[in-house]
Amino acid sequence: MASSAICTSTRLDLGCCAAPSLTSDEVLKNRQLNLDKWNFNRYLASTMTNAPIYLDFHATTPVDPDVLTAMLPYFSEHFGNAMSGSHAYGWTAAMAVSQARKKVARLIHAEANEIVFTSGATESIHLAILGYLNERDQKGHIITAATEHKCVLEVCNRAKAYGHDVTILDVDRFGQINSADLERAIRPDTALISLMHGNNEIGTVHPIAEIGELASKHGVAFHVDAAQTIGKLPIDVQAMNVDLLSISAHKFYGPKGVGALYVRQSPSRVHLLPYLVGGGQERGLRGGTHNVPGIVGLGAAAEKAAHVMSEEASRLRTLRDKMIARLSHELDDIRLNGHPTERLCNNVSLSIGGVTGDALLALHDVAFSSGSACSSGSAEVSHVMRAIGAVEDRPMSTIRFGLGRTTTEAEIDQVCQRLIKVVTQARQNSRI
Repeated sequence: MASSAICTSTRLDLGCCAAPSLTSDEVLKNRQLNLDKWNFNRYLASTMTNAPIYLDFHATTPVDPDVLTAMLPYFSEHFGNAMSGSHAYGWTAAMAVSQARKKVARLIHAEANEIVFTSGATESIHLAILGYLNERDQKGHIITAATEHKCVLEVCNRAKAYGHDVTILDVDRFGQINSADLERAIRPDTALISLMHGNNEIGTVHPIAEIGELASKHGVAFHVDAAQTIGKLPIDVQAMNVDLLSISAHKFYGPKGVGALYVRQSPSRVHLLPYLVGGGQERGLRGGTHNVPGIVGLGAAAEKAAHVMSEEASRLRTLRDKMIARLSHELDDIRLNGHPTERLCNNVSLSIGGVTGDALLALHDVAFSSGSACSSGSAEVSHVMRAIGAVEDRPMSTIRFGLGRTTTEAEIDQVCQRLIKVVTQARQNSRI
């Protein structure tokens, strides 16, 4: 999609509102021309000199140039408060928020009035879990899994401190829960099931539609943390029987500091107790002035994802499989973490024997995430690795590569070559 396509659809004309222009047409034209010249790789390269190859797209993503183009007018020309209903500046901001809400809703097959804007997935998760449990008249029971993001596990601990009961399900060696275990864990007082769609560390994808059907059958609300799958996997909250769904813009080429929570309104409405109150924003569910540029960016990211997701996922899956195959072929004592097929299209999580985490520091020209899989090591072992039973009593390091929109085949080849060299050298040194 061309940059101008997004810009045209999101830049709002005040028209008959006759609000004054705050910049000249010439400045706007030149800025647009400059933005149109940026391709994604040049955009990234311009931010730093001699930048390492970025393969940490699970942690965050750069703002897509189309998204940035859509956002820029709302920092300056259209700076109004979306709750200011008496003048054109407010109307323009409110219209931009409304359009963004529709774009996010379309991406997950929801209605616009089911989207609540937040500061990101962390806040959305808090509102979903605590908001749902604390709105009820009696204490409830929540079910989650041992491999959930720490945010979900910590919020569940907070819920427990408030008097709610929590069951944390074990997972298999691939990081998946057993549906029979889940059904057995459901009790008469079970109020909520909270599970992630795709795991941020090992890439395993849960069968959300199957779990949603099970939750619906027992009349239990179902919350999904979709931070890692939004814009990568198709999501249909209706078909999947999802009642609450958390997303964050910066995980799919939107800006940091903005996200959303899907809250089902029909056929049965989900009620939440808000914990940020004040100005009545977001139907009273989330007080605070709207981050209009951020919300516009989230909407633009959702709009672009809807157009490129299928092709992009196929391309990344090919690069992912190539990387796994080459490293597995050229290095011994290496293990793929997570499910071999039911995994994120951009995730490569590997445990490599005979190598410490310090040795991987030699891979300084690649941006990635690493950790320890050794129970005797000084580095803290990930709770996810412990949950899947991937903890060793010998030197072993875990490395996670997250591929993304800018990742090229040449970069994958280069990183594989560098990693093979670093691991081989580290193993030789350890034998000296």
